[in-house]
Parts: sequence; C-alpha cells; structure tokens
Amino acid sequence: MEKKTLFDKVWDEHVVKSVPGGPDVFFIDKHFIHEVTSPVAFLNLENRGNNVLFPERTVATPDHNVPTIDQDKTIKDKLSRMQVEKLRDNCSKYGIELHDLGTDHHGIVHVIGPELGITQPGMTIVCGDSHTSTHGAFGAIAFGIGTSEVEMVFASQCIMQSKPKRMRITVNGELGKGVTSKDIILYIISKISASGGTGYFIEYAGSAIQSLSMEARMTICNMSIEMGARGGLIAPDEVTFDYLKGKEHAPKGEDWDKAVEYWKSLRTDEGAEFDLEYTYDAEDIEPMITYGTNPGMGIKIKDIIPTTEGMEGSNKKTYLKSLDYMGFQPGEPIKGKKIDYVFVGSCTNGRIEDIRAVAEFVKGKKKADNITAWIVPGSREVESQAIEEGLVSILEEAGFKLRQPGCSACLAMNDDKIPAGKYAVSTSNRNFEGRQGPGARTLLASPLTVAAVAITGEVADPREV
Repeated sequence: MEKKTLFDKVWDEHVVKSVPGGPDVFFIDKHFIHEVTSPVAFLNLENRGNNVLFPERTVATPDHNVPTIDQDKTIKDKLSRMQVEKLRDNCSKYGIELHDLGTDHHGIVHVIGPELGITQPGMTIVCGDSHTSTHGAFGAIAFGIGTSEVEMVFASQCIMQSKPKRMRITVNGELGKGVTSKDIILYIISKISASGGTGYFIEYAGSAIQSLSMEARMTICNMSIEMGARGGLIAPDEVTFDYLKGKEHAPKGEDWDKAVEYWKSLRTDEGAEFDLEYTYDAEDIEPMITYGTNPGMGIKIKDIIPTTEGMEGSNKKTYLKSLDYMGFQPGEPIKGKKIDYVFVGSCTNGRIEDIRAVAEFVKGKKKADNITAWIVPGSREVESQAIEEGLVSILEEAGFKLRQPGCSACLAMNDDKIPAGKYAVSTSNRNFEGRQGPGARTLLASPLTVAAVAITGEVADPREV
C-alpha cells in the first residue's frame, strides 16, 4: 500500500481530472470572498453569461479596506464604499452567505471561517487573498488565488492547479518562557529565508507544534507564504476536534462522529516521503523580531542586526538598501530602538488568545508616552469576548485604543496607516516597504513582544519586562 503524506491524501481526494504533463482540475470545497478581489470576478462572470455554480459553498465578508471606527456610518472613502456595496449586491444576486459590517459574525475572512466551523479538516479552501493558508491549521489544503481563478471557482467550483512539492518542518521540544507560535514561524522563516519554501506545501509537525492551541497553529500556517510556500498545514487531532465541536457549521450528532472518524485518518503515513525536510529544536527559539523589509530578515531580540560580512554584489546592495529604508545599521543591537506605534491585530494575531495575552501582560501598567497603541479584534465575536472578559477595560486603562474588526493597519488599505518614517512593532504578517502606510517602518513580532514594546516605548524582550 502506498505511503502518503497528509497533503497527498487531501489533494488526491479532490482531483477531478489530471491533465497529462499539466495541472490538475482541482475541486474546491469552500470559497471565501471579500470586497477587494471579488468585484471584477463577478463582473467577468456576468459578462460571460455564467452563474455561481454552488453558492452554498461560498462565504463572504468585507474586511480589507473597511474602516475600523464608525462602522455603523456610511464609508467615507469612495472606492471602499463602492467595493463593499458591490459585494452586498453580488451576494444578494447569487444567494451567497454574507457576514456584513455590523452583523454578529463580521470580521476578517480568515478569522470568521474557523470561528463559525466552516473551516474543517480534509477540505480544500481558496480565497482571493494570500493568507488563506491560515485554514491549513485544521488539516485542510488552503491557499490564495487570483481574480481569474476566483471567477473560475464561481463558475465551476474547480481550478486548474499544478501539484506542489511537499516539505515537512518538524519542531520538537518545549517552548521557553515568553516564546509564542509567532516566534516559531519568524524563527523558521529567518532560517530558510523568505523564498525558502517556494514551490512547496509545508506540513508542520513535532511535539512543539502539537502542543499549540488551534489559534496558535493558525498563526503558524498563516505565515507559510512568507517563506514563499503555496501553503501550510497541520494534522488534525483532539485539539482540532475540541475547537470545532458545537460550532455553527460543524457537523452534528451522528454526522459529527462520522466526520471525526474520517478526520483521524488525516495524518501522514509512517514512512511517507517528503521532497524536503527541516528539523528544529524548540529550545533554540526565543522571542523574535524583524529588522528589515521582508519577513525573512528576523533575529532574536537579544541579537545584533547582521553585518555585511560574506555578502557580495547585489545581495549586499539589496541588504543595505533595506536597512537604509529602516534607518538601521549593520552590527547594531535591535533591542532598545525607540518605537512610535504598536499594532495588535490581523488574520495572523487578531484572535481572542492574542488579546488575552496582551491584556494579561499590560494589566496594571501604562503604555509609554511615545507609543500610539492600536488593538484591532479579528472579528465581532473576538470583540464581544474581549469586552465580556474585561480585557478591553484593562487595555484601555493601559492606554490602548480599541478599534472595530477589520484588516486595519496590517495593509493600510483604510485610514489605519502608520505615518511615513515612523516605527511600528506589529503582530501582522508583512514588513514590506510601505506595507503599513507610505514610508512606514514595520517590525514584526509576537503579541507578547508588542505588549513589552508598548510598556517600554522601545524594542524590548518580553521576558525582561
């Protein structure tokens, strides 16, 4: 009997037809859409005279460029308002489930999918957004697609896709104090680079990964594409089943028992081969932070910014250009750098566990005077939980400004922008030039590190604050 990886098992189950020497016709179980990438796809669908084949397999929410204050009022930005209105019109026209602004389950698409139990093990999931890889935490194959592919899924519930290679990254051991899943993934990316996963789908394994909560696993899978991978996934287990049980879209009764029986088979067979493997020791991972303009440019907070020793030609030139944008020098410590903004949110770290961690850290303390602190829940459900648990009161007393759900300052498509030249330590996923606003300088870190920065006003090790 052929030994298969988890990825192979799910992929092979969804191949409708293989094109010799070409891509597979690949069936999609769930299609998430939002206001930015769907309007053109809907327009093209209409122009071709096509319909949405399985509207019940599509779920929509506006998240990318919605305001995070005064969501009950008319959106001021004309383009944003038009995109949200188009999403509403199209969902109404084609009978698509929409979680709109102001509704109980509005939020970032990759937060509400798991919350509602729409995301389940063994599924194939796509969205016109690169961080669809988040859903892989459930043992699903999930990845981002372009506008033409969004249209293709509307019309046929399939896409043409070449099968990626398989990589396994194993992290064994116990995580140290102050070390989170965000530190794990930033550590991995710093080791294999922002392009080290190109062409691969990654399975994360090992005792350190298995010890994580579902929300922490989502953080890991979310940033798989920041090392160039097509996506990432983690085998489902009792942690997964406990998280899903009772959720709105999760199976019920006998269907639940049957589902769990199937889900338990979704693991890599002993002896199955991967195209590439990496293994890391959890004890070597410490609180991490980025210093450059791609997520691979990360170091332990206690370390110095790497020097140019051994770099040559274009690599050296590109490296120095990145540091020049950030206003940093090779060989200097990152710890102690003055910061202007902190941002807690995004589909990477905008869940309730992230907000709990920050609130616990800052309780009874005050943010530094030089810091503007934004905290943006990933969904209305997270917002409601944070209020009910008293976390919002703690955060506001510490000087944080709570905003309403949305992608917010992760990608600055709304008013939540970091001003040019200012430094932000962010729980989001990308630190590209201008990612959080034109000229903004972004350092990626965990919620605990962000909390430590908020209190001290500078890059700080959360284990020492």
